Amino acid sequence: MNLLITSCVMRACLWTLVKCLSVSGLLVLSAHIFTVRRKDPATPSPLPAAEYRLLSPDTYGYTLTPAAGFRDTPPFLLLLVPVSPGEAAARDAVRQTWGAPGRDSRALFFVGLPEGGRGSGVQAQLEEESRTHADIVQMDFQDSYQNLTIKTLMMMSWLASRCPNASYAMKVDADIFVNVFLLLRRLRSSPQRGFISGSVISDGRPRRDSSSKWSVSEELYPADSFPPYLSGAGYVFSADMAARISWASRFVRMLPLEDVYVGLCLRVLAVRPVYSRSLLPPRNLFEIQHLDYDRCTFAKLVIVNGFTPSQLGEECSSEMRLSMSIVNQLKMMGNC
Repeated sequence: MNLLITSCVMRACLWTLVKCLSVSGLLVLSAHIFTVRRKDPATPSPLPAAEYRLLSPDTYGYTLTPAAGFRDTPPFLLLLVPVSPGEAAARDAVRQTWGAPGRDSRALFFVGLPEGGRGSGVQAQLEEESRTHADIVQMDFQDSYQNLTIKTLMMMSWLASRCPNASYAMKVDADIFVNVFLLLRRLRSSPQRGFISGSVISDGRPRRDSSSKWSVSEELYPADSFPPYLSGAGYVFSADMAARISWASRFVRMLPLEDVYVGLCLRVLAVRPVYSRSLLPPRNLFEIQHLDYDRCTFAKLVIVNGFTPSQLGEECSSEMRLSMSIVNQLKMMGNC
């Protein structure tokens, strides 16, 4: 009898010990999971104020901006074109082709300060150009490749504050052919919020060669790969994304690679960029390689990369200058 009682007591003690160990293990596991989640790189801490000041739109002002209001009568599609102050020929080529004002689209050129500052000859020419065309937004920081990220965030800030009711916007370089009419047609059936699309780069890695134009040090970006991002040649997004990207920049350290930087902001927002493709035939509609001009090929692409101002004028004006009406453009597309 005593042996039976002793056996029962021992089993009870063992069972209590097992339960205690199980609870302890769960607590340790929970603590570990909680710790890992807190260190998730997708939810970073806000940048220190001094570091964010370099990126903050509040740090900079606008030297030139169109007098025409965009708040009350926004275009359906606003084309945001970053360009250097001295590239007047590039701006003229865009104005004469895909950037000509239309019923549903409008192009604006975003520039920084030229070398020599506000007293330079380039600045005087830029101001005259602004009075003539009313399509230049100039910001008071030095225009340079290293400042493209700042320029991009200022573009987003301008869109969010000066033209918040636009439906869509497109960041696009000046050396690009843009089939505005195909783009407009596709946007009619695109999501109106939380949408960003173009040519997605999913396998991007930082270059550590200090002699490279695109070099990124391990100190600045220690990870071995970039999150998915869109080629900076051109990408289109619903206008609400401008304010959201601006907000996300409070959590992302400065990188001179503006397209990668936007991808890092999208990761903070948990927004995945969408590849812009056609089904028949299956192909990337945002062609980031240069192609020789072919009317029917270009009619079925949204962008094609790598054109000089003279090439835009010679090769694209035959299709894009004649008329900015959707009817004529669709006729051209139908003939192909």
